Amino acid sequence: MEFSVGLMLSPLRVTPSVQIGPGGSTHCSPHVQCAKGERQHVQRPFFLAVGGGWLSQCRRRRVANLRATVSEVGHGIPDLEHVDPEIGSLINKERMRQSRSVNLIASENYASPFVFEILGSVLNNKYSEGLPGARYYGGNFVIDDLEKLCKDRALKAFNLSPELWSVNVQPYSGSPANFAVYTALLEPHDRIMGMSLMAGGHLTHGHYTTTRKVSATSIYFESLPYGVDPKTGLIDYEALRETAKVFRPRLIIAGASAYPRHIDWAQFRAACDEVGAYLLVDMAHISGLVATEQHPSPFRYADVVTTTTHKTLRGPRGGMIFCRKELEQKIDNAVFPALQGGPHNATIGALAFQLREVASPEFKDYCERVVANSKVLASCLTKHGSKLVTGGTDNHLLLWDLKAEGLSGAKMEKVCEEASIIVNRNTIASDSSPISPGGVRLGSCAMTTRRVDEEGFRRIGTYLVRARDIARGIQERSGKKLAKFLAALHDPSLPEREALTELQQEVESWAEGLHFPS
Repeated sequence: MEFSVGLMLSPLRVTPSVQIGPGGSTHCSPHVQCAKGERQHVQRPFFLAVGGGWLSQCRRRRVANLRATVSEVGHGIPDLEHVDPEIGSLINKERMRQSRSVNLIASENYASPFVFEILGSVLNNKYSEGLPGARYYGGNFVIDDLEKLCKDRALKAFNLSPELWSVNVQPYSGSPANFAVYTALLEPHDRIMGMSLMAGGHLTHGHYTTTRKVSATSIYFESLPYGVDPKTGLIDYEALRETAKVFRPRLIIAGASAYPRHIDWAQFRAACDEVGAYLLVDMAHISGLVATEQHPSPFRYADVVTTTTHKTLRGPRGGMIFCRKELEQKIDNAVFPALQGGPHNATIGALAFQLREVASPEFKDYCERVVANSKVLASCLTKHGSKLVTGGTDNHLLLWDLKAEGLSGAKMEKVCEEASIIVNRNTIASDSSPISPGGVRLGSCAMTTRRVDEEGFRRIGTYLVRARDIARGIQERSGKKLAKFLAALHDPSLPEREALTELQQEVESWAEGLHFPS
């Protein structure tokens, strides 16, 4: 088997036995063709990471060829920075930002080098409207095999029988996947219920305000949110069932984008059965955990399950829809031709590769460490007096209640960003508006991919506490208005400037030394 490993658009020809290890590392042996006609025997595994050993040796050996190299078909491939300095510079800056930062965005992860290679392959060139064996363009026999392989691997990854379940791998992302389900199963103005955005739900689950229908879901369907117990932060299943019996929805959505506990799918199934509703599970955030048995599976209870593919699954940015076999045609027709055109074949190819990794023991170990690291971070924050929504976590994320500390999510996000700690402000159940959220969402997926262990997450916890204390000091002088807080934060004479700069330098120095798999 032959792979081309990209290095600044200068291909290395590798004839290996390839294995994907923990954190997306790539082990390969024994022969590497580093330059024209040159062959080197590799005595040890190699890792495609920043500063990788033998890869750096090959770079030095071929430095004269980096500006223009010869492709497989014999044409010159100029360096991107030479052809388009602006784009090349921006990509390098973003790569540098990522490698120097502590990334705690719960919906982000780092894909493997092979995912990137497939995304940049000739699969991008083909138009393939339709399904395998039923395309609207010729020349799709290879793409048909690719998509069928991806679907087979998707079912296998979640231990699903092809006799009972079908999967569509063409959705461009999670939001179009959800809307395709609504299109397939509902009529305009049918009633739906999803988790409130303030309680941890997603925009596509029907969010609206008193003055505006924010989501297209709430424009085309009648939406009523359910929430959480205000004291515990846990889903109030009894209130959900009572509301459903009055509202009589056609579809109930289970799943969230900011809920740190296991979800009881059986409770949702019972509520749906009482009112004759479909059960849609949106497992976008937890699909990798579901596949590796770190979260209870929804497939026993759901009619349809949607997911993104780049969060805990650690693949390319795409979407999937799993459905009971009897709903297959409705779902397929909703994806195409109702909502989308040609599928993104390179994404489907990269997803097929990643689903193979998802079924591996190494990926299960990765997901176990994701959950363990999340719990360590939660414990560290609570030991320093911080309040977490629900008091902790069962999965890859946790919600930090900054209101309890007199701060806001936006202020904490901005201070953290100044220190190269990347988080996102997030609503909590006690918020009155998503415009000024009172919390911050923290996730462990990305840094676990960078091989940060439990001790490393304790270090990250102390970084966050220091950022919190800096934010408190700024707010004591600026007051609670966000605009005045930000003006004070960016004032060169900020009294906390030395502490903030010291934190930033410490974070960046530590992060630069970590594995970076891309």
